[in-house]
Amino acid sequence: MKIKANGININYEIAGDGPWVALSHSLACNLHMWDEQMAALTKNYRVLRYDTRGHGQSDAPAGAYTLEQLADDAHGLFNALGIKHAHWVGLSMGGMIGQTFALKYPGVFKSMVLADTTSRYPADSAQAWADRIKLAQTQGMAAVVDGTLARWFTEPYRQANPPAVTRVGNSIRSTPVAGFVGCCHAIPQIDLTHRLQEIGCPTLIIVGEQDPGTPVAMAREIHEAKPGSELVIIPSAAHLSNIEQPQAFNAALLGFLGRVAK
Repeated sequence: MKIKANGININYEIAGDGPWVALSHSLACNLHMWDEQMAALTKNYRVLRYDTRGHGQSDAPAGAYTLEQLADDAHGLFNALGIKHAHWVGLSMGGMIGQTFALKYPGVFKSMVLADTTSRYPADSAQAWADRIKLAQTQGMAAVVDGTLARWFTEPYRQANPPAVTRVGNSIRSTPVAGFVGCCHAIPQIDLTHRLQEIGCPTLIIVGEQDPGTPVAMAREIHEAKPGSELVIIPSAAHLSNIEQPQAFNAALLGFLGRVAK
């Protein structure tokens, strides 16, 4: 389904019944990134998953996006659907959107799960993002696929699960260049570590032990800056830990929600 919010058409799906849980996906993915979580979550929760601006079936306007704009999209979607409070689950870019949202709209999130994400990037990472933008703009999204999959999954997983890896590769390939580039401008601007203590809701941090893009050190930095937060490190997983190790990811997620979702 689609709904107009914050000036764009946003594609979304709702399933299940219970307290609201909102799922926000990674760069160059779409709402189907969460397929492995849906059966477990919808038993006890009303789950909203949506395509971020520039991804999936949502609009992909040209130009640089900002994390604040992406948070405003999510807030506009909540308002359009009548969602006053929700538990947020964001992976990678989705975690960055969640941090930005929680600071801009305090009190909306009942809890927050930040998976394989960061609260800041070092200054020397800017060139890597500029290189990704140039590659997509000059050669198209097909040129981005192999390098991205190598970062997102461990080599044993890629060798053992070609159908799953192919599906994610197709998600990357089908992402509009304008959407990928727009979000690549937004992501490296994140610098929120010093403000995480302002976020009042319970927070769980999840990270794949072998995540090269947002490694364990970045997860620990969020954990140390956010008082009372929990940290779960998932073995044998890289960046998309929810796909590579769904049982471990779901156990951590459901255990946390079971404690905080009232």
